[in-house]
Amino acid sequence: MDISKFNLKTIIIENNFLLEDKDIKNLLIPFYNNNLIFLKNNEIKKVLIQNSFIESFNIKKKYPSTLKIKIFEKKPIALLINEKDKFYLSEQIELIEFKNLQHYQNLPYVFGNKDDFRIFYNDLKKINFPLDIIKKYTFYETNRWDLETKNNKLIKLPPKNYKKSLESFLNFENKISFEKYKIFDYRINNQLILK
Repeated sequence: MDISKFNLKTIIIENNFLLEDKDIKNLLIPFYNNNLIFLKNNEIKKVLIQNSFIESFNIKKKYPSTLKIKIFEKKPIALLINEKDKFYLSEQIELIEFKNLQHYQNLPYVFGNKDDFRIFYNDLKKINFPLDIIKKYTFYETNRWDLETKNNKLIKLPPKNYKKSLESFLNFENKISFEKYKIFDYRINNQLILK
């Protein structure tokens, strides 16, 4: 039996939207012409997880010489800017390598670090804050956040108990009498300053 007929000749990439086939195939160049029978999924996994856009994947060997890889990509939810570095953040608040992607031009900006943002983001989700209205998240050294909305309202939050302030903002936001205000300042305990 000619064992070389089981050497890897073709790699088929499926389900990728952000990553290009050629970029994934370039990672897999070392596996071409290796015997498909002896090729271990763990070896392929080590190479694929180097790409920060890849959440998970399925690998199928199609004998005699094809490898089929179904890719599941991480979905960017924000653009993190930390000092001079830029990254996308996934839904699990993992860093994803930044590359200019047309589909993700209008993501909100996060000025701060991912660990503080993870806590804040999870708190926002817990109170069902409408994340789609946020244009910018800014974290200050005083351990507090500002939120800027897409309709240019600025919410200045206190360092502690900010959930209460956010719930208060949600109560006011759609009231006509509050439309004229652009700044909702909650930094002083039990007070709201409107400007």
